[in-house]
Amino acid sequence: MANVEDFINQLENKQREIMLYFHELLAHQLELEDKIRFKIPFYYHKSWVCYLNPIKNNAVELAFLYGKELSNQQGLLEANGRKQVAGITFSKVVDIPRDQVYEIIQEALMLDEMKSNQRKSKST
Repeated sequence: MANVEDFINQLENKQREIMLYFHELLAHQLELEDKIRFKIPFYYHKSWVCYLNPIKNNAVELAFLYGKELSNQQGLLEANGRKQVAGITFSKVVDIPRDQVYEIIQEALMLDEMKSNQRKSKST
């Protein structure tokens, strides 16, 4: 199975640039574990936190597995009819609202931590 960087390097220019930006942030700066699941990159902390999905029109969606539980104070997350997942679609790196996206990622990591603690307390 290919690793995430191999997957990203096979994409078209705009998608590759967006995916590399988020991969650098998630895997290297925030030190989340990355793995190809369901043929796309997923990022793991205590459980699966988010994934990068290359979509039509050379765009990429940064999707959060528990996105519907996030506050979405920034107004960026869209569920698009999904019950649990919510994400943000980007067409260019320059259009990424870095501070707002970073806030969402931090909230997703706190939620992941909280859910992990809840699972531990239920199993004891």
